[in-house]
Amino acid sequence: MTLIINNRDVEEVLTMDVVVAALEESYFNLAKGEAVCRPRIDIRIPTSDPTRNYQFGSMEGGSTGGYFATRMKSDIIYEAEYNGVVTQEKYCVRPGLYCGLIFLTSIENGEPLAFINDGVLQHMRVGADGGIGVKYMANPDAEVVGMLGSGGMARSHMQAFTLARKIKKLQVFSPTRENREAFAREMADLHGIEAIACDSPEQVYRGAHILAGLTDSAVAVVDGTLIEPGTHIVNIGGSGLPDGETLKRVDIYFRFGDAPAPVGHPELALEDEHIGWEARPDAPKFGDGRKDRKAHRSVLPDRRVTFADLVTGQSKGRTSAQQITWSERGNLQGAQFYAVAGKVYELVRARGLGHEIPTELFLQDIRN
Repeated sequence: MTLIINNRDVEEVLTMDVVVAALEESYFNLAKGEAVCRPRIDIRIPTSDPTRNYQFGSMEGGSTGGYFATRMKSDIIYEAEYNGVVTQEKYCVRPGLYCGLIFLTSIENGEPLAFINDGVLQHMRVGADGGIGVKYMANPDAEVVGMLGSGGMARSHMQAFTLARKIKKLQVFSPTRENREAFAREMADLHGIEAIACDSPEQVYRGAHILAGLTDSAVAVVDGTLIEPGTHIVNIGGSGLPDGETLKRVDIYFRFGDAPAPVGHPELALEDEHIGWEARPDAPKFGDGRKDRKAHRSVLPDRRVTFADLVTGQSKGRTSAQQITWSERGNLQGAQFYAVAGKVYELVRARGLGHEIPTELFLQDIRN
């Protein structure tokens, strides 16, 4: 039987420690050549509304450990301005609904194992990346988090940060006072920490050991002029890149790795995190990696350290408490989804959750 696994099932079985362990194992297997993935690819097509376009995104990967997964997203993309901040928005069918699915298969017999809603899993795997960056790059005594953003990504990152370090204080800012104050109360209760809702973004940076920009902004939100020595930086949104001043000040750039080149074509190795094809390519569009928007790639090669460098001892990573560090995944999304989706499938099956449908519905006797 093939399982349909919804977000409630995922939320019931998946914990942040499981996600972190699955991702670390996947990154290590990539370094050993036991796992493989390709970069994310987006297809963008104009709709009848010139302010919006369709975007289909996919990424995939698998390993000798038994699983392969494709993650697919079907979105209508547009931009909006709120309190002076330009954000990238999306929906499927209508605002408030989204279509993100993970198709999990077995590498042993090709069996379709599960279709999984990606909402909860997506937030947790991004948060886990932030936690992995803190684990390997933040100072050992890091205990104060400065956070820009108070949404779902902020929640998952706090879960991961508190696993990686003994966090005692959170300083958070987001444009809507009610949201940031509610988030601060929630984090204080959930993690037993001091949590302050800041009145301005500048306050977030003061005394922060870990700085996290976690927004849906279409532009960079981290201000490099305010970052204090010794800070570790995590950044989501604004195409994933901090501002230019931050990049100048980073001493160590922890990029987990890059998707390997196709076999026999080393010239096709790509560092880009978003590769896109577009209908009417000259028409303005929204989405990551679109025309005239700088592709997200390895931006600090002279300061770069990879996950493989650290686990094999080729690099020590941080060597001074005063160094400013920044961590990001790289274009390894496909390697994340097979690893975490495989764990979800095992946990859901063990608990008797999910909705079973006959695998025969997906099989045929005509050779494809």
